Amino acid sequence: MAVKYVLSEKRNPQKPDEPKKWYANAKSTGEVTLKALGKEITQRSTVNHADTLAVLEALTQVLTDQLSEGKIVRLGDFGSFQVSLGSQGAENKEKFTSTLIRSKKILFRPGVDLKEMLNNLKFEKS
Repeated sequence: MAVKYVLSEKRNPQKPDEPKKWYANAKSTGEVTLKALGKEITQRSTVNHADTLAVLEALTQVLTDQLSEGKIVRLGDFGSFQVSLGSQGAENKEKFTSTLIRSKKILFRPGVDLKEMLNNLKFEKS
């Protein structure tokens, strides 16, 4: 199976006078729900579907709680999650307040298996 991609023409915002260039963008082939993931995990293990879903739901809740406390959540070979911030600058430390924080996101750092999958990806133009 290959990851499909489409091409889009874009201008470099830092060099607006240069000609546009073509770039690849991954194209989704659909999505999978937590329930569907639970069914697939159940098919690959000895755990029943209800228990699998219960664990996945609990993982989602615990992950949310731990990240909101500022912790890095490491899930072994799967990878890790961490909160990241972006802010406006202040002239000095004393003038910085949390109101200058403008963006927040969750970073995911893939583990060994996911990195290996990325290294072995095949691509197909859509």
